[in-house]
Amino acid sequence: MSTINGLPAHVLLVHVVVVLVPLTAVALIACALWPAARARLIWPTAALAVVVTALTPVTVAAGEWFQQQLGMPPVIDEHARLGHQMLYFVAPLLISAVLLVIAHVRQGRGKPTGRAAVALIALVAIAAGGAAAWQTYRVGDSGAHAVWNGVLNH
Repeated sequence: MSTINGLPAHVLLVHVVVVLVPLTAVALIACALWPAARARLIWPTAALAVVVTALTPVTVAAGEWFQQQLGMPPVIDEHARLGHQMLYFVAPLLISAVLLVIAHVRQGRGKPTGRAAVALIALVAIAAGGAAAWQTYRVGDSGAHAVWNGVLNH
């Protein structure tokens, strides 16, 4: 992927990821901790988890293209390194969402998941959500520094 309406695709896609990953993390944690939220939000949250998991490699590929267009400046290396790790942070969001969907469906069928299992799923969701939000910040911060302190100053 190269450009969208004349702009580098990465510049546009990254904004979607920066918004949707933390939103997914917060919704996932709410679904994990609050059964009423799970009942209302688990399906949209699971859909968001699928979207961010699918969109992350697309955004990374667009970033690789953009980095090549910029002439591979070293100032972008840290941002690219962190961006390549992002899939390892959004995949656990998807896994947690799937586990919560399973618990929700079992509840609806009258076969509730045990409290210990739900608590374990909640811990995984909290860890996954916190880690994904933190990594999103790290990637975004490194990209902003690369742009404002590096590429634009050359």
